[in-house]
Amino acid sequence: MSISHSHTDDHNHHEAHEHTFGKGYAGGKKDLLIAFSITVLMMIAEVIGGLLSNSLALLSDAGHMLIDNIALLLSFFAMKFSTMPATEKKTFGFYRLEILAALINGITLVLISLYIIYEAYFRIVHPQPVHGALMLIIAIVGLMVNIVGAAVLMKHRHSNLNIRGAFLHIVGDAGVSVGVIIGGIVIIYSGWYLIDPILSILISCVIIYGSWQLLKESVNVLLEAAPSHIDIDSIAAEIAQIKGVREAYHIHLWTITSGVYALSAHVLIDDQPVSGSRDLIDKIRALLSSKYNVLHSTIQLECERCGLGTLCSLPYDIQESR
Repeated sequence: MSISHSHTDDHNHHEAHEHTFGKGYAGGKKDLLIAFSITVLMMIAEVIGGLLSNSLALLSDAGHMLIDNIALLLSFFAMKFSTMPATEKKTFGFYRLEILAALINGITLVLISLYIIYEAYFRIVHPQPVHGALMLIIAIVGLMVNIVGAAVLMKHRHSNLNIRGAFLHIVGDAGVSVGVIIGGIVIIYSGWYLIDPILSILISCVIIYGSWQLLKESVNVLLEAAPSHIDIDSIAAEIAQIKGVREAYHIHLWTITSGVYALSAHVLIDDQPVSGSRDLIDKIRALLSSKYNVLHSTIQLECERCGLGTLCSLPYDIQESR
């Protein structure tokens, strides 16, 4: 005998998401707009300064900022639309828009860095004079702006994968600004113009390295991998500690969006009246929600084990659900 209970928030996904992130989630959207506003102004200044000084590093930074601004807007609208209520066709709502935005942010970081390396190569082969003083002034202002933007987003970077992508964009810009400052000083005192493209290449490599984790986490979410910080065996052990529960198995755990997880499991329980299952479901649900932030859970209660291994195959689950 088996009884299947499903705890879903299809009727109030928006409320669950706001409950999870609270005021910090709304604040994240506001801070994204603040970061966007200051980076737009700085981008315009760097384009003008880069053209006047003939600095590839400065123009690269301006181009990087253009991508950043697009990424920040994308992140803002992704967060805004991800809180839309679920529909009959989108039963989990639009949470994954955040993850798609984070993935796009990571990809654009890599692409713009590769383009900077490409342009820097030609500057190394054919060195060009650079106005070091103007380059230095613009870079210092750019660094200050990037520090402010990073500070605005810093408090949200661990709670939201999408904002982490925007934060990495800003940090990458700050790194570029530091490199441009160094390059400007070297050019002023030595006239060695090759420092400009060399620093551009080094900074681009650092940005690519920093983007890897963002891309990896985004792809893992889209592939519905289990969150790396949650151990499935630990979940099974804790559920088994609940009175009336013998064992939890066939557990599937995946991420819906940053900090919001879903789970399905078979739970072997003591033989008891069907009416008693409601209390067990409530206890399991409370454990999953409070300790693991699992806001969507589907629990199948059983009095006899189905006889498969610890993790059942997907085709079996599909067949069984029919």
